[in-house]
Amino acid sequence: MRAVLQRVDGASVEVDGEVIGAVTGEGLLALVGVTHEDGPQQAATIARKICELRILEGERSVLDAGAQVLVVSQFTLYGSTKKGRRPSWSAAAPGQVAEPLVEQVVLAIRERGVEVATGQFGAQMRVGLINDGPFTVLVDTDA
Repeated sequence: MRAVLQRVDGASVEVDGEVIGAVTGEGLLALVGVTHEDGPQQAATIARKICELRILEGERSVLDAGAQVLVVSQFTLYGSTKKGRRPSWSAAAPGQVAEPLVEQVVLAIRERGVEVATGQFGAQMRVGLINDGPFTVLVDTDA
């Protein structure tokens, strides 16, 4: 499982022109990708890292700051551009595998008392953010 974590000063996700999830002020946008071998352990690890990594201003974590998180599923994190001009998505888990695991990540973050907003799995989404820093980090359960 992978997550691209972006430190934000506000972020939102729209579907069909309607905002369905948002972070107001300081927080994280977490783009989450799932591969075939992932399971509950990887979901718990990613959720822990989202909550505990000290990547907010002043070396604080989401838990330290009482910050919000916007979680958006993104299968393209497992895209491969090794061959040709068209990315391959074969390493990305299919929706029936990925969706429940992304939901497990969301639930595990909420269980820690963090306010979480989400995108809509499988939808065409428009994600907007104010990247604070800019600061972006890749978290991978394989590393």
